[in-house]
This record gives sequence, structure tokens and C-alpha cells, in this order.
Amino acid sequence: MARVLIRDLDERTVAVLKARAARNDRSLQAELRGIVERAAAMDVLDSRAVAARLRRKLSGRKHSDSVALIADDRRR
Repeated sequence: MARVLIRDLDERTVAVLKARAARNDRSLQAELRGIVERAAAMDVLDSRAVAARLRRKLSGRKHSDSVALIADDRRR
């Protein structure tokens, strides 16, 4: 396995990452490994193609007003 060192991270960033790791019941190292692996697996071009397909598929459809839906949920 390769090793990677990231220098000069802001303390706030480290604190946020530690809190995220704790919420996920993982060590900071395991959390960072997961973040990096997911980021490396993402292909921006594939994501854009999926988004374009969804836009084409949903074009011409009438969608409900999300503002009205949120307001309705808040009244409950």
C-alpha cells in the first residue's frame, strides 16, 4: 500500500474531519481513506453524462413547487 502525507491542513479542517470520523465510528485515518477512495473513483465526465441523461429524461415534465412543499412540511 502507498502512503500519502498531507501537510499544512487548517486546524478547523482537521477538527471537522475528526468530528465526521467520530460520527461514522471510524478513526480519522479510516475516514480520510474513505474520502480519498470515493473521490478517486468519481469520474466527472461520467457524472456529467448521468446528469445530462436525467435532464433529458425529465425535460418537459411539470414539477411541483418545492417552496410550497417545504412550507407545507413546516406547518405540520
